[in-house]
Amino acid sequence: MSFHEVRFPTNLSFGSIGGPERRTDIVTLTNGFEERNTPWAHARRRYDAGVGVRSLDDIETLIAFFEARRGQLYGFRWKDWSDFKSALPSAEIDFRDQVIGEGDGQTHVFQLHKTYQSGEARYQRPICKPVAGTVRVGVADTEQLEAVDFTLDTARGEITLVQAPAPGEPVTAGFEFDVPVRFDTDRIQTSVASFQAGDMPNVPVVEVRV
Repeated sequence: MSFHEVRFPTNLSFGSIGGPERRTDIVTLTNGFEERNTPWAHARRRYDAGVGVRSLDDIETLIAFFEARRGQLYGFRWKDWSDFKSALPSAEIDFRDQVIGEGDGQTHVFQLHKTYQSGEARYQRPICKPVAGTVRVGVADTEQLEAVDFTLDTARGEITLVQAPAPGEPVTAGFEFDVPVRFDTDRIQTSVASFQAGDMPNVPVVEVRV
């Protein structure tokens, strides 16, 4: 897949509107009951990149980024300011934030993911675009050192431990992450007059599978 490992300007994504989208197929039976199913294992997020544009300089930055991605052709990283780290928004990242696996004495590679839980229900979201320099890893409640005890693939979200954890040892991680997205349009319409009148450009962005 065509993807540029570059982040959309964070000053423009700040204040943007968007969030997760699910797809649910609903069939209403003749007795009034419903059957519900989903073909998607994971949500897909959508955003509007035009909301954060506050000046003509911002428009120039947006157009430059759009042109460099060739419109919808190349994906890129997006910071979702409402959900961008393993910990609560008010908390600091800790290597014990998320349990990402359990040792079996052989496995060295572990995929980062974030768990969302409400009551007894829980959902594990794969994290494929961690932010370099923010990832902390632990094994059996002992923090590991990057480049010494583990390596990180920032393009895939995979942790490779030098030594495979013993059977039953929990592998944990804390991190910041981006969302892999692309523009959901091949056209941006701007006008200086309309912008000065408060009319912001509509620039849809949609999450992509990587």
